[in-house]
Amino acid sequence: MSDYLQKYNQWLSAPYIDSQTKAELAVANELADIEDRFYKDLEFGTGGLRGIMGAGTNRVNKYTIRKASYGLAKYILANFGDEGKVKGIVIAYDSRNHSPLFAKEAAQVFCAAGIKTFLFDEIQPTPMLSFAVRYLRCIAGVVVTASHNPKEYNGYKVYNQHGCQLVPREADQVIEFVKQVKDIAAIPVLDEDAAREKGLLASVGEEVLKAYLEAVYAQSLCPDAEAKAELRIVFTPLHGTGFVPVSSILARDGFTNVLVVKEQQEPDGDFPTVHSPNPEEKAALALGIAKAETVGADVVLGTDPDCDRVGVAVKHEQKYIHLTGNQVGALLVKYVLEQSRQKLSPKSTLIKTIVTNDLGAQIALDYGLHVVDTLTGFKYIGDKITEFEQTGANEFVIGYEESYGYLVGTHVRDKDAVVSSMLICEMAAFHRKRGKTLVDALNELYQEYGFYLDHLDSFVLKGINGSTQIAKIMATLRAEGKRLLPDVAQVIDYSKGVHDLPKSDVLKFIQQDGSWIAIRPSGTEPKLKVYYSIRQPQENLAKEKLTYIRGIMDDTITES
Repeated sequence: MSDYLQKYNQWLSAPYIDSQTKAELAVANELADIEDRFYKDLEFGTGGLRGIMGAGTNRVNKYTIRKASYGLAKYILANFGDEGKVKGIVIAYDSRNHSPLFAKEAAQVFCAAGIKTFLFDEIQPTPMLSFAVRYLRCIAGVVVTASHNPKEYNGYKVYNQHGCQLVPREADQVIEFVKQVKDIAAIPVLDEDAAREKGLLASVGEEVLKAYLEAVYAQSLCPDAEAKAELRIVFTPLHGTGFVPVSSILARDGFTNVLVVKEQQEPDGDFPTVHSPNPEEKAALALGIAKAETVGADVVLGTDPDCDRVGVAVKHEQKYIHLTGNQVGALLVKYVLEQSRQKLSPKSTLIKTIVTNDLGAQIALDYGLHVVDTLTGFKYIGDKITEFEQTGANEFVIGYEESYGYLVGTHVRDKDAVVSSMLICEMAAFHRKRGKTLVDALNELYQEYGFYLDHLDSFVLKGINGSTQIAKIMATLRAEGKRLLPDVAQVIDYSKGVHDLPKSDVLKFIQQDGSWIAIRPSGTEPKLKVYYSIRQPQENLAKEKLTYIRGIMDDTITES
């Protein structure tokens, strides 16, 4: 009998597997489905857990959540001992289906290990979890979320005592403890009522939210009450966690003309009004733009389910223009640095990822800032912020990544769509007062620094053969990429280690004119991602070059 069929039958007959899970497995009678559920254990990687929800070892369910939590508990006890037990761990969760259940399951495992556990009463955005770790002085944090993935997914992200998602040097240790958990039936679980009676489980209430919003408001840079009151905003939380914190901070900051997309206001893990709750996709803002057209709004904002990313569309010449993460990031850099000019110092620093374009960096350099590149993933930006605090060598001003994640302030160590939404609206109000839209402001940057055209292609490669195919494509590009692509001046292979960055499976081809192409396997989905940053004097030239380069990459990947 195949190994996956053996595991399947074990789950069907095991007394510790609940009846609902067995019922789901009983109707999973197609071999391909059974194989995909059981051909491997869902991996706890450097980004924690993320996968499709359902029954099986290769799915996100209460048993795989327990396994991850037990491994994390063992890591905490091994590294922090009694201090870890007393300081404890805080758990948050978003609006996805089963997120509250998974958060509770994790809490019961931590409590059984004697670790003090703080559990939020209601759904909360991921940046709130990052803030809460530091505010409550916990040793670690967990948020149950799959960010912007489709409704079938859920996940489990782990944060260290600084409120930063684990970077590889920490995650690798947790992974080893998780791998040591062989028997899920033997994982100790303490009932919720018993955990509360013993003082091991406590609820987190309004106090932390209020403190978080105060910390966000402290980043405000626009004192012009009239300009803020006149800005017309449409906001959609896309059925996620963003409604309360974003609406609250905009009201606190003086934005009185905010309309919420009612159809998408309520939390709903089925995300019924969108194909995917991802603000990077234009379709996610469709209802928001439709509402904006009826009321003549200046700006449309959309936050993803865990409210760490925000998408933006701007009214310009009677049309609503979607801005990319690179564009919003560069605009924020210009706005924040101009408004904070008097507070900048020789230590002031911008942090961006290696797949984020260079426009924001060029602006920062003109303001005298240091620019630091990190690997893809905001955890690396958060880790640098902590390093700056500890060494005093640099001072963090702003950080961002092309995938719609931004941070101003050190109140959290992750991307934060709440502070970003506030500052984007302030920035729009600032320019509107001067007769400009954010598109006008962006065009001024292009006139000064050259035109930047960015694009992302994702190749989905699922199943058992997907990872093998991705590895083959990366090998081909390492061997042939410089020959296949034109005008390559430099090849950077991050798998060999670059400067002080951890080794990572990323290739970057930099061309003579400053354009570049970067390729990396996704860390959270079965995808190969290709990033293009084309720099040309004019838009039409950039579009021509992008089409040409994309054709080369598409042929190379599909033929590999």
